[in-house]
Amino acid sequence: MALIERIPDKEEPMTYLQLVYAHLATVVPAFGIGTWLMVRRKGTMHHRRLGHAYLVLMLATALVSLFMGATIGPRFFGHFGYIHAFSLLTLVSVPIAYFAARSGQMALHRNTMIGLYVGGLLIAGSFAFMPGRLLHGWLLGS
Repeated sequence: MALIERIPDKEEPMTYLQLVYAHLATVVPAFGIGTWLMVRRKGTMHHRRLGHAYLVLMLATALVSLFMGATIGPRFFGHFGYIHAFSLLTLVSVPIAYFAARSGQMALHRNTMIGLYVGGLLIAGSFAFMPGRLLHGWLLGS
């Protein structure tokens, strides 16, 4: 399998591999920014700006993942798997966290962001490395 495939025609839908690359292009920087935001001082202008970038990246990664069909386990509606629940978690959590911060509800913002980081990045990310999944094969050679 080539790591780089040809660019699709306008009418041709994205391939699974292209979706994987798009997903990785958003989730890897989101993980880095999210980790940085979790350990650094909160409430600064830098925190807010990086937070906006983080939320946009998380929304993008969740949306891209919805187009990626389940490859292992049961499929719902012929496409979605259990891991897609984390995409839905993200699509719900991002606006909650954003509007909580905007309205000064810092406890709700903090708890939602922790849940988003743990559920949307750590837990979903660990599932992505399980045997039978693409990243497991790429990184562990099986």
